[in-house]
Amino acid sequence: MDPLAPLDPPAREAVRAASRRVRLPAGSAAFRPGESCAHWLIVCAGQVRVSRVSEDGREIVLYRVRPGESCVLTTAGLLEGAAYDAEAICETEVEALLLPAAAFLSLVAEQPSFRRFAFAAYAARIAALMELAEELAFDEVGTRLARRLLALRAPDGTVPATHEALAAELGTAREVVSRRLKAFERAGHVALARGRIVLADPEGLAAAVRGSVT
Repeated sequence: MDPLAPLDPPAREAVRAASRRVRLPAGSAAFRPGESCAHWLIVCAGQVRVSRVSEDGREIVLYRVRPGESCVLTTAGLLEGAAYDAEAICETEVEALLLPAAAFLSLVAEQPSFRRFAFAAYAARIAALMELAEELAFDEVGTRLARRLLALRAPDGTVPATHEALAAELGTAREVVSRRLKAFERAGHVALARGRIVLADPEGLAAAVRGSVT
């Protein structure tokens, strides 16, 4: 896909002229805490996980950057001149466009099409982060876990995630996730096997989520 398709022709050509295309291997870091924001990044292919780690080593996934999307922390850092306070890890091989900071700021100032494009993505991500904050503040861990299992379910009914990865998604401890999964298993909603989770009764799990918020 062309991540620049929403731009008008002048803005699109300006971005292409000023940016460079890079490939980042799976598992590599797009940025780490404390690093300065030197480029604006937009993903062409692959997926980047952006997360923050607490002082006690607990990770919480803030969001993922997928094809056609940019990183809100990068946008904020470039606008504010601030360093990163989270890390971004490539979950797959990633192909991306890197736009130097000076070119990004110039395009924001001079190209209305680019400005709308960058700020619309920024606003959408902020809204998603506010929703995440609301879930963390008000929803019980079991409810959030059930939602995540349903969202991650593969076509064969399995969830390709470890207990540790699910804990990072939810901002909680692995032991908490394991206890909730055992409770779901006793209720017949999931079947736990070594290295995988099977949604045995996704309808029942969804009903449990609905019941928890009524």
